[in-house]
Amino acid sequence: MKAPMRVPLDGLPSQVTIYEVGPRDGLQNESTIVPVEVKAEFITRLAATGLTTIEATSFVHPEWVPQLADAERLLEVLPRAEGVRYPVLVPNERGLDRALAYGVTEIAVFGSATETFARRNLNRTVEESLAMFAPVVDRARTEGLAVRGYLSMCFGDPWEGEVPIGQVVSVATSLLDLGCTELSLGDTIGVGTPGQVTALIEALVAAGVSTERIAVHFHETYGQALANTLAALQCGVRTVDASAGGLGGCPYAESATGNLATEDLVWMLNGLGVDTGVDLTGLVETSRWMAARLGRPSPSRVVQALTPAEPEGARHD
Repeated sequence: MKAPMRVPLDGLPSQVTIYEVGPRDGLQNESTIVPVEVKAEFITRLAATGLTTIEATSFVHPEWVPQLADAERLLEVLPRAEGVRYPVLVPNERGLDRALAYGVTEIAVFGSATETFARRNLNRTVEESLAMFAPVVDRARTEGLAVRGYLSMCFGDPWEGEVPIGQVVSVATSLLDLGCTELSLGDTIGVGTPGQVTALIEALVAAGVSTERIAVHFHETYGQALANTLAALQCGVRTVDASAGGLGGCPYAESATGNLATEDLVWMLNGLGVDTGVDLTGLVETSRWMAARLGRPSPSRVVQALTPAEPEGARHD
């Protein structure tokens, strides 16, 4: 089969926006440096599949994430497709300065729901990290930029264990109060389950956060990403983060495995009759192309299922 049978479920949105994070969140976790020309072609191929939001890179200090040290060069050579958004991650005001110099129109900041990860990732407490983000968000909004607030460790922390829902809601609403236009709830180590997802989203809604401002970001550590995504959609969420070919993890949390594969997400949504505007065949081809550049097969189940078996004895020159 090349496509699933379409059988819609009641209560789901008719359309979902896929926030593609492979070029940033995926490639930042690679052990080797991917050439800037390969990154640019990867993004260009992703845009050609119909993805309309592709997180391009991160303006972090090169010593923190050397895999993304070429952010400026990438934006210089990257062709911009009409109707496609290319947000970037910035950690602080210096990162914002760099992003603005290259005409970026959307940024993201990356916070933590737990103190331990905030210390390990940002070398700050949660409160101190919010204080660091405040001028970044304020300046970006003044410049007319959209600002996404990533919130990591929303469903569990490898050092602190279970994360209380009230704690997540408190930090999440603080991010939105700074002026963030969107909030991405991250299951950084992939331990969440559907009931937990539903409970957190319901708690956010009860705190006055509209589901239109909520996105979800799941990892496949325990194989729960699609189930958790479906739970979020049933709550009214309409933006889902995913990574082409299942690339990525988190360089600051060793237990975080790959992101939800965009192909796996699109297959499920196609079967549910939910529109994404994404060409699955083209997406699979793009992930296969990128996997070849990285020298390993894609972990995406859909990419594997739709990839023809090679003849026995085939050679790779």
